[in-house]
Amino acid sequence: MTRILRHLRDIASAALVLQHRGMVDVRKPHQALRASQALRRYGSFGGLSEHTAARYGDAPALTDEDGTLSFRELEDTSNALARGLGERGVTGVIGLLVRNHRGLLLALFAAGKLGVKVVLLNTGFAAPQLTDVCRRENVTVVIADEEYRGLLDTLSPDIDQIVGWSGAGLASLAAGRSVARLPVPGGVGGMVLLTSGTTGVPKGAPRNKVSPLQSAQLLDRIPWPKGGAYYVAAPMFHATGLATCALGLALGNRVVLARRFDAEATLAAIERHRVEALILVPTMLVRILDVGPEVLARYDTSSLKVVFAAGSALSPDLCRRTAETFGDVLYNLYGSTEVAVAAVATPSELRAAPGTVGRPPVGCTLAAYDEQRRRITQPGCVGTLFVSSGLSFTGYTDGGQKESVDGLLSSGDTGHFDADGLWFVDGRDDEMIVSGGENVFPLEVENLLAGHPAVLDVAVVGVDDLDFGKRLRAYVVGVPGVKLAADDIRSYVRTYLARHKVPRDVVFLDALPRNETGKLLKVQLGRE
Repeated sequence: MTRILRHLRDIASAALVLQHRGMVDVRKPHQALRASQALRRYGSFGGLSEHTAARYGDAPALTDEDGTLSFRELEDTSNALARGLGERGVTGVIGLLVRNHRGLLLALFAAGKLGVKVVLLNTGFAAPQLTDVCRRENVTVVIADEEYRGLLDTLSPDIDQIVGWSGAGLASLAAGRSVARLPVPGGVGGMVLLTSGTTGVPKGAPRNKVSPLQSAQLLDRIPWPKGGAYYVAAPMFHATGLATCALGLALGNRVVLARRFDAEATLAAIERHRVEALILVPTMLVRILDVGPEVLARYDTSSLKVVFAAGSALSPDLCRRTAETFGDVLYNLYGSTEVAVAAVATPSELRAAPGTVGRPPVGCTLAAYDEQRRRITQPGCVGTLFVSSGLSFTGYTDGGQKESVDGLLSSGDTGHFDADGLWFVDGRDDEMIVSGGENVFPLEVENLLAGHPAVLDVAVVGVDDLDFGKRLRAYVVGVPGVKLAADDIRSYVRTYLARHKVPRDVVFLDALPRNETGKLLKVQLGRE
C-alpha cells in the first residue's frame, strides 16, 4: 500500500511540474485530454506528432540539412510514411540505423502509428555487433542511412532493408499517400534502447511505459525554454538525445539537427538559430571548449539558457570551464539506459560542488548501499548506487536483469552524498581496485588529471601488480605542441592526492577509444 501511495504522490507531483513548466495548461484541459488520447492510441512518439501538430500547427518544428518542417508537416508526412510502410508489409520489429535527421523522427512517428516496435541501433556498430543485435531483437526490417549500405550486407537475407531518406528510401514510401489519421493499432509497439556496450555486446532495454513522469523528471530541475530553438547534438539513438528532442517538440520549440557533430558548426548554428538549449554529451562539450577563445569569440552564444550534458561523468574542470565560457547554464543529468533518470545537477550546484550529479528530481529515489546491501545514511560513505525512477526497465530483452534492493535497481556505479545532500559518482562498481590494501577509484584520478593544462584527454584503469595486487595506469592524450612526460603526470597527482593514488604507469596516446555517445571504451585500452 505504501508503494501505491508513493506512486500516486509522484504522479500528482509530476502533474504540478508539467503545469509549472508549461507542458500542460490547466486553463485548456482539452489540450491535456487530447495529448493523453494521442499517447494511448499511438504511443510516445506517434502520439507526440499528433498532439504537437494540433497544438502548434504551422510553427517550425524541425530543421536539418534538407530544410525546415512544421509540426503539421511532420504529422502529415509521418501518416503518409506509416501507410507506405504498411503497404510494404512492414510488421514485427524495425531496426533504425540512422543519424540525427528528419528520417529518424518520421520513422519513429510512423512506427508508433502502425503499432510496430522499434530498436534504436548504434551508428557506431561494426558488422558483427549489428548482426548479433538484429538477430537477438528479432528485427524484421532495417531502416538505415545510405552510408551504412555496405554494413547491411552482413544481415540475414530475411531482413528487409530500406536505405536512405531520398531516392528509393523513406521519402518514396510516403510520396502520394494519404495524410489522414491512421486507424488505431491493436497495441503500442514500444521501443528498445541499447546499452552503450562499453564492456561487451550492447543489451536491449525495453521502453514501453507512457507516463507523465517521463517529461516531469526532465522538467523538474531544468528550466527548458518554450517556443524557441533546441540544438540536439547528442546522438538520438541514445536516450539523452531522443528524450530531449521529444521534450523540445512537446514545448513547441524548433529542433535543429545535424548528421555529424562539428564543434565550430555547432557554435555557428547556435548563433544562426538563436538556440536556447544545447543538448550534448560531455565529450562534445569538451570539443567545443577546446576550439579556443579566438574561435569562441566569433560566435554569439548569448541566447543559450540551458546546456544539457548527460551520458558520462562531468569532470570538475569541465564544469568550471563551461561556466567561464557560457555562464551559469550547465545542467548535468545522471542516469542510465536501465534506470532512466537518477539525478540532475543545476548550475548553482555545479558551482558550489563541481562534478556533482545533483539531486533526484520528482519521482526519483537515489540511495547508496554497502557490500552487505545495508542502506548508507552517513555523508561521505561510498557505496553502490541504486535508483528508482518509476521508469526503470523490468529486465533486458535477453532475460537478464540488474541487481535490485528495496525496489531500487543498481546503476552499476559507486558514489556518495555530502552533508548538503548533493550526490557524487565515484566510479564504476567493477572498476574500484585495492592497491596495497587501499581502495582506489580511477575516476577520482581521471577527474584530477582532466584539469591539468597540458592534458587533452585521459583515462585511468587498474592493472595487475605482483607486489600490490593492483596498480593504476593512466592513458594520456596531451595537448598538441606541449611537452609532457610521465613524471609530470605522477608529480601532478602526488601534489593533490594520496601516494597510493599515483599512477605507476603512464601511457601516451594520440586518442582514446570512445563510442558514438562519447563514452570511454576502457575495455580497448591496454591491448598490447
